[in-house]
Amino acid sequence: MKLWQSITAYFSVLVVGCALLFAQPAQAHTFNAISQLSPRIVAAVEGDRRNAADELLTTEFGQKIDVNNSDIRDFRELRGFYPKLASMIIQNAPYEEVGDVLDIPGLSERQKERLQANIDKFSATPPASVFNEGDERYNAGVY
Repeated sequence: MKLWQSITAYFSVLVVGCALLFAQPAQAHTFNAISQLSPRIVAAVEGDRRNAADELLTTEFGQKIDVNNSDIRDFRELRGFYPKLASMIIQNAPYEEVGDVLDIPGLSERQKERLQANIDKFSATPPASVFNEGDERYNAGVY
């Protein structure tokens, strides 16, 4: 049994040593270097493959907080919104227009004042399933 363990240990060390000896360091490639490899790779990069999220980024969605599609983390930049007021906005979505957030039931006067003061930082695009599936607006899973 000891002989078997010795042989196994010897070959394990030999294999790991060879792997380290012959391993090549990782190399970073530029876009130009990749584009010279294969025309198929370039076609995949240059293609116009867009999804619903990409389409929304061409609208106000990328510049303003979308009350129908943004997740709770997007409200952190506004003082007094995260997490309570942001949760209320998300729970009562969808909204036809931005001003509808002022009609959320249960808002205090202070919350209404905060909403009114920041109303120009919001947009209201139609709800997109890519942003609203499950509870991803509350926990986007980005840590």
